[in-house]
Amino acid sequence: MTVRLARRTLLAGTAALAAARTMATRPAQAEAATAPVGALERVVAAQAPTTPTGLTLSADGRMFLFMPRFDEQTVFTAGEVFPDGRVVPYPSEAMNRPDPARPAETLFHVPNGVFDAKNRLWLLDAGLMASSGEPVPGAAKLVCIDPATNAILRTIPLQSVVTKTSSLNDLRVDVRPGREAVYITDQGQTGAGALIAVDLASGRAVRRLADHASTQSVPGILKIVEGRVLLKREADGTTSPIKGGANGIALSPDGARLYYTPLMSRRLYAVETAALLDAGKDDAAVAETVTDLGEKGLTGGLAADSRDRIYLSLQEFNGIGRRDPDGRVEVIATDPRLIWPDTFWITADGWLYLSSAQANRRPEHNGGIDRQEPPYAIFRMRIDAGPA
Repeated sequence: MTVRLARRTLLAGTAALAAARTMATRPAQAEAATAPVGALERVVAAQAPTTPTGLTLSADGRMFLFMPRFDEQTVFTAGEVFPDGRVVPYPSEAMNRPDPARPAETLFHVPNGVFDAKNRLWLLDAGLMASSGEPVPGAAKLVCIDPATNAILRTIPLQSVVTKTSSLNDLRVDVRPGREAVYITDQGQTGAGALIAVDLASGRAVRRLADHASTQSVPGILKIVEGRVLLKREADGTTSPIKGGANGIALSPDGARLYYTPLMSRRLYAVETAALLDAGKDDAAVAETVTDLGEKGLTGGLAADSRDRIYLSLQEFNGIGRRDPDGRVEVIATDPRLIWPDTFWITADGWLYLSSAQANRRPEHNGGIDRQEPPYAIFRMRIDAGPA
């Protein structure tokens, strides 16, 4: 009953909300021009139905959140945010109802979505019905949407590159001439991660570095968030360690290198994108192009700017870090309201957006008790660069 009531409430007035989709979620341009570099501000308190791990903005300022289907109570997994904080299913309520009989046409578990340089929205669907379990056959996919019409432009199946324990997590899209590709992280439900490269010209997807140390969860990592060790905590008091392979992902400005890191690892890695896409290279050859870029702290999301600096969501410090090309890492912002900072998005006019997902407060980390406190804050910061 609770879920049905929630769905009716969220969908009330859908027709009226649809007419308002063209409203920008960001403040007036005049305010943006006077904001100092480095100042962190809350943009909106999003009334998302559950943990919003993913965030992206269109070229005209529309904001979208993505809420993985951690459990069957998730009302919808992809939504658009309005200036007053309302979040409505996107591209429709019907598409957000997962249907195993129509796996390619409905959304199951969307951890993230991004806009490409052509202002098309790409959704990553992991195809899960909960936080664990085998992906529904045919449900793992990429979905490309035209935000002007909200129409589906293309669907690319990923069934051939997921495993029974896959948990697809994040993506980056490169549509420069001669190299149209999507890169995806699979963190794995058991911590056995991998990278996935999709050639958009052919639709060919390949699973890479599945057995490489750079994509695997590191045993013994201690992660402390809001003053508490992060563990899986059952209602009976038993605990188990968190496992998470390849998670955060970013693309260099020239598209030549993909940056990535496991969720449970303190190290940052890079790999050559040409090698990921080269059908003639085996995994050993791809591994030869991997570079260990060193310590960067425990993070979730990554983003690269036009100066090839990498932004780090420092969940242990409720903060934002930044790694310079020379390897220097600094903390550029902290705020107690940044509870589990997760996904970044950088806009063309020099704003760094960031979601505060509160994932550490979910029931699976708190003995079955949901300690999340909606609404979920979305922050932004002025930076002295544009997106990569």
